[in-house]
Amino acid sequence: MFMQPRLPLASLLLCASFLVGCDRQPADTSSAAASVPAVAQVQASSANAQVQPLSLIDKHATRQTLALYNNLAALRGKHMLFGHEDSLAYGVHWEGDLDRSDVRDVTGSNPALYGWELGGLELGQEKNLDGVNFKQMQEWIKAGYSRGAVITISWHMYSPVSGGNSWDKTPTVHELIPGGAKHEQLKTYLDTFVEFNAALVATDAQGNSHPIPVIFRPWHEHNGDWFWWGKGNASEADYIALWRFTVEYLRDKKGLRNLIYAYSPDRSRLDMGKFEEGYFYGYPGDDYVDVIGLDNYWDVGHAANTASADEQKANFTAALKQIASIARARNKIAALTETGNNKLTLPNFWTERILAPTLADPLASEITYVMVWRNANLAREKAEQFFAPYPGQATAEDFNAFFAHPFVVFESELPALYQ
Repeated sequence: MFMQPRLPLASLLLCASFLVGCDRQPADTSSAAASVPAVAQVQASSANAQVQPLSLIDKHATRQTLALYNNLAALRGKHMLFGHEDSLAYGVHWEGDLDRSDVRDVTGSNPALYGWELGGLELGQEKNLDGVNFKQMQEWIKAGYSRGAVITISWHMYSPVSGGNSWDKTPTVHELIPGGAKHEQLKTYLDTFVEFNAALVATDAQGNSHPIPVIFRPWHEHNGDWFWWGKGNASEADYIALWRFTVEYLRDKKGLRNLIYAYSPDRSRLDMGKFEEGYFYGYPGDDYVDVIGLDNYWDVGHAANTASADEQKANFTAALKQIASIARARNKIAALTETGNNKLTLPNFWTERILAPTLADPLASEITYVMVWRNANLAREKAEQFFAPYPGQATAEDFNAFFAHPFVVFESELPALYQ
């Protein structure tokens, strides 16, 4: 397949360090991607935003963590990283291979961003709620980082009050925040992450060790009612207190200096006509958030969404524009922290439902990364659940067109994000 040559990403990051524009028009002459628009020219105000150094909410963050944040910012409007949950742990038709991914089986490259999940860590379990061994997870995190990839971690925490899983709606948060009867139990649970994080260490070429940067995404989708920390199960004030305490405990009390904190409401509970009003429900404040994120399964073919495909695509673009605008106003980065179409039932999903709507507007294209959820192992779970293709799956060819497009970045194309 003939492709228009890419501008090397390392050159792009170098361009971002100088106050010059390095905008380009990605192009693809392949028929599979011919209908995907090139990135629109970013306005001068956006270009200026891209070269302004950003600061993390942790003013003592490690050098590598701050470098990652600013290098992701430098890619805004130029490239978008592709991520996949549990990508190395198992696939639809395999499990137990220590160096494999459905994504790589299809494209030849691993994803640029790896998503991992901690649910069950707080209970002292050996495996998380999806059957991933935590010690092996640490090794996969180290391996991904050694190849230059980005790590993000979420946490479907079991309730420290009821003992139920994340989907137990028993009101809990008011007992966990400072002054609550179970506050010490929350700290005990958070300490399990402190210990887990302590093992995420890499050594540079000079022999110096440093903690691996992690985009940490706690208490996600709080504007929905399906988690015990969600709307209706916790008050807005208590949710904010929970988020702020989590940051202050990990950053200030325990001294974790490798975390980038991502905030991620769910799109299905946002009225597009009142987007910002809904988005800021439970927002803990600019001093407690680094990534303006969004989980959006709603606009990419969710079974409960009866809107037409065209309306969904328009809303997908509009939602990306909204979070990019919020991020720009607060000098932060924006990301599509979760998305996907379960079992990939839509033809040309990757080019027509993800890529084209992202490139339809210059502001929407400032999204720094997009992550789809996991590919459950069919033999183990006895049910189909997958959000990335595997060899022979119907969208595999379209996924390769998505992979080949100059705007999209997989692991094999990553620049040096940590320098």
